[in-house]
Amino acid sequence: MGIGSSALLVSAGVASGLAGSIAGLASLFSYPALLAAGLPPVAANVTNTVALFSNTVGTAAGSRTELRGQRARLLRLAAVAALGGAVGAALLLGTPSSAFEAVVPWLIALGSVLILVRDPLRRLVASRPRRDRTAAAGPGHTARLTLPMACAVLLVGLYGGYFGAASGVLMLAVLSLSASAGEPLPVTNAVKNIATGAANVTAAVAYVLVAPVHWGAAVALGLGAFAGSWVGPLIVRRLPETPLRIAIALAGLGLAVSLWHQGT
Repeated sequence: MGIGSSALLVSAGVASGLAGSIAGLASLFSYPALLAAGLPPVAANVTNTVALFSNTVGTAAGSRTELRGQRARLLRLAAVAALGGAVGAALLLGTPSSAFEAVVPWLIALGSVLILVRDPLRRLVASRPRRDRTAAAGPGHTARLTLPMACAVLLVGLYGGYFGAASGVLMLAVLSLSASAGEPLPVTNAVKNIATGAANVTAAVAYVLVAPVHWGAAVALGLGAFAGSWVGPLIVRRLPETPLRIAIALAGLGLAVSLWHQGT
């Protein structure tokens, strides 16, 4: 891989780290860059998954403030998401991708819409009797992981391990609806980064063992992603919540339309 391709991947990695930690759209930059560097689609997909492990490390380092007191919640979510990531990796390695990829744009669009209508849905959930709701106890959000939420996290983790584009948007939608009404978006976003990272890491381990990872591209992309993902939480901390949430949702809808157009 030449110097030009390496520079392209490092730059795309920085953009991916920023987009992933802020909006859950890391693959919007990294996957096309890998294709532009000459990797075939399957190799680009698995290399992208391995490289974006550094995204999880960077966001965890940059989000220490938001993740304080979240350990129990993170362990539960990460365990479920990691299981989904393992299943997704197995599907990618053992099945044709055409059927699953057909529904990807619709999943991304659904997650984006859920982010847009988060507050009305939260009010609807809050209006139900207390015995039907999960209580959010304090900043650590130590409420139990309900079965519907666990299933949703598992499915998003599966999608993240299988393909991954905009899996952060889907995870943010799930966590936004289940989080306490007073939880700031930077906290939910930081938790989202760890949950999607757990699915990514599980899939990455499988790909390292049996898939055609291009290590030169993975290192170049990963270095850039680490830098971008470390800075991303600092930006989220300083941006107003509502415009940021709307921007994330609109970017997700744009990606959904782009993927749908590519598949038609």
